[in-house]
Amino acid sequence: MKVDRFKYGGWVLTLVFGIAVFLFWRYRYPFALTYQEQLQLFLFDGDYFCERLSEPGGLARYIAEFLVQFYNGVTFGALILAVLFMLIQRLTWRLMTTVNYQLSTINYQLYPLSFLPALMLWYAMGDESVMLTYMVALVMALAVALLFRRMELVVLDKLDKLEKLGKLVKLGTLLLLIPLLYWLIGPMVLLVAALMLPLTVAAVAVVYALALILLSAHYLPFPMSRVVLGISYYRIPEVLPYVLMAIPVVIILLVWLCRKFHAVVEKQKKWVYMAELVVLAVAAVLIIPRGYDTKKYELIEYDYLVRTNQWNAIIAKAEKQMPDLPMSVSATNLALGMTNQLGERAFDFYQRGSEGLLPKFERNFATAQLTGEIYFHLGLVNTAQRFAFEAMEAIPNYNKSARVVKRLAETNMINGQYKVAEKYLKMLEKTVFYRPWAKRMMTMLGDEKVINGHPLYGQLRQYRLQEDFLFSETELDKICGQLFVHNPQNQMAMQYLMLMPLLDKDIPRFMSYVQVVQERAQYRPRSCQEALAFAFMQQRQQPPRGLISDMILQQMNEFSRIYSLDKNSPELARFKNTVWYYLTNGK
Repeated sequence: MKVDRFKYGGWVLTLVFGIAVFLFWRYRYPFALTYQEQLQLFLFDGDYFCERLSEPGGLARYIAEFLVQFYNGVTFGALILAVLFMLIQRLTWRLMTTVNYQLSTINYQLYPLSFLPALMLWYAMGDESVMLTYMVALVMALAVALLFRRMELVVLDKLDKLEKLGKLVKLGTLLLLIPLLYWLIGPMVLLVAALMLPLTVAAVAVVYALALILLSAHYLPFPMSRVVLGISYYRIPEVLPYVLMAIPVVIILLVWLCRKFHAVVEKQKKWVYMAELVVLAVAAVLIIPRGYDTKKYELIEYDYLVRTNQWNAIIAKAEKQMPDLPMSVSATNLALGMTNQLGERAFDFYQRGSEGLLPKFERNFATAQLTGEIYFHLGLVNTAQRFAFEAMEAIPNYNKSARVVKRLAETNMINGQYKVAEKYLKMLEKTVFYRPWAKRMMTMLGDEKVINGHPLYGQLRQYRLQEDFLFSETELDKICGQLFVHNPQNQMAMQYLMLMPLLDKDIPRFMSYVQVVQERAQYRPRSCQEALAFAFMQQRQQPPRGLISDMILQQMNEFSRIYSLDKNSPELARFKNTVWYYLTNGK
């Protein structure tokens, strides 16, 4: 196989790799991109820039956050990741081929190995807490290391002939470059130091860089472990996954491997190239998906669909695969409620008690944000505002959230707190994607007629309770009752009110709520009729004619007959989507 064919074949492989990365993020996990975007608030502001540069790795973080804001458009986000992954692979390869001064031939047989660091990073990014800062810092480190190598080949090699002058230039460059790089890209500077030539210089550079990192930890307002591992490489402070630690080590080993085996036989062997390629491709297909936890990303997708109000898409997803986690069950019930199907279809899906309607508070961004969405659509605006604050405070790396700031602007506008809403809107005006929305909202501030006529904000103004108060999580049904009594047009509150006692298997409480609802609205969906049939059966009474459909009564009689003969009869599975099955089996 000719060298030229290896060379151009390598570019084709890189392009195929980039396309694979793009398709993976664009069509398999687009919601993961928007999840990353909502965990930051990038501002085009001088103070924001200075704040980022005031910490080690600040420039890499600033560039990464600038790029992440474009994740709002998932196509742009997938393209950004594809380009960065290709850069990592190509820079790794260029470093592998620039291994000493005398190298004149390139061992293209080793080209497939240059994909290994990028593939490792692809696997590691299955952890949603891996931040783009790590990737940007890695690209910058590889680019600087390659540039320094080229400088050595072109300039410093000539200065070596001047002996002492050449050594002084190298030493001066080392003393200035390492501190500057450390402040710009963080501890990834150790990779640059380790790739210097000769090995003695690399050893001195690594010790020097490590000393700077440890010294800075005594003066920076961060724990030493966080400074050493990278302040913004990983969202959870003081932790860094082993895979991320291993990637720079693998790059160093690959460069060392090429240094040892750069000499190429006259005819490069195609089978070596193909064997490496096949092994890496198979390993990638088998191993990379294992880094992406199915359940975790299912919840992230539900959160994305809730955020974008894609209620029918949530229901379709739940129909395809039964939700069984608290967050996915809550999202499904919310979607059913928003489409006025909760009373008809709640028991078509797995239920886990009343927590499936309104989950208990957890100090976690995703769950707090979803719970806040439920309260928001119910009309409990102040509670939704409180959960928004809690969600932002739960972000592990103390970032602000564009999604939360937007919600805070909305809740304050609904409550008539226009000065506070203006503060949040001015923040969003300094962003790219939220600026047009913030501009539109600014024109509405103080205009009661426009806000009252808004399809969402005006409706929530009518739904919200006028008096602010605290309530217990054990009394959520009573809060829904107050919302419904305050405004019987609040369909969400009515649906939640009627379903809560059923999910808690409290028929007497359900019967008391039926009277309250029937006085104000005609609401008898399938779940209510089934519960009424069950309640009358328990009392050995006949329900009033017309209260329950004949079909449901017939089904109830059939269920009762089978259940009385054998509580474990497989025939009961025919009634899995009924209130009776839930009340008697709890499934």
